[in-house]
Amino acid sequence: MNDLQRLKEMGITVWDVRRPECYPGVSPQPVSLPDDCKLLLVCESKPTEQEAWLFSKVLASMKLSVEQALYLPPQAVNLLGEHQLEWCWFAGSQEAEIEGVKRLISPSLSALDNDQLAKKQLWQQIKQYES
Repeated sequence: MNDLQRLKEMGITVWDVRRPECYPGVSPQPVSLPDDCKLLLVCESKPTEQEAWLFSKVLASMKLSVEQALYLPPQAVNLLGEHQLEWCWFAGSQEAEIEGVKRLISPSLSALDNDQLAKKQLWQQIKQYES
């Protein structure tokens, strides 16, 4: 079994070589998303249980389910391959341009949880796309 198969079995589908100069033959693989993925959450770390609860509430307000959303670390955004995304939410991470996708920008989910003004601003961003 090779290293890529081991990573996949461990559930690690997105990875980055920290020192690419040590691996001249390794080129980054494009990140492929399932066709039913409509929202991409871009943040530094996978949401905790409390953050996931908040995330699911925001998704529900957008008429999306948790199954239609995926998490991606910021360093993997530039590896994004073909997709059917409608939304990209940058939560506490540097934003990137993804053509044809509605973009949301907010503080991290943990900061958002305790900041009513930031929640209001996020809601206003979501609503602006509805008009």
